[in-house]
Amino acid sequence: MLISPAYAQDAAGLMGGAVQFAPLVLIFAVFYFLLIRPQQQRQKEMKAMLGALKRGDKVVTGGGIVGTVTKAKDNDVEVEIAEGVRVNVLRDTIASVINPKPANDSKPAKG
Repeated sequence: MLISPAYAQDAAGLMGGAVQFAPLVLIFAVFYFLLIRPQQQRQKEMKAMLGALKRGDKVVTGGGIVGTVTKAKDNDVEVEIAEGVRVNVLRDTIASVINPKPANDSKPAKG
């Protein structure tokens, strides 16, 4: 034999460690691109949406209350949920902003 058995075992040992570590790196990369990164993007969009709240926006709170923003202060927002009924809610409890979209009807609305 040209190569001693001890030398051949040592080379396999070095590659064996890297091969065992590769699946962990691959799993982390998949979790990052499928779970962590999209969640961070959604959080960034939500923060921008809450920062852009203004008077007249129609919002839905985390509790399901639908109303119109009447005042937007630093940390809380005054929302009118019925005519003459206004409540203060924390800005962080707003789940979404409703943007009414016009219908694509060919006929104008009767009125």
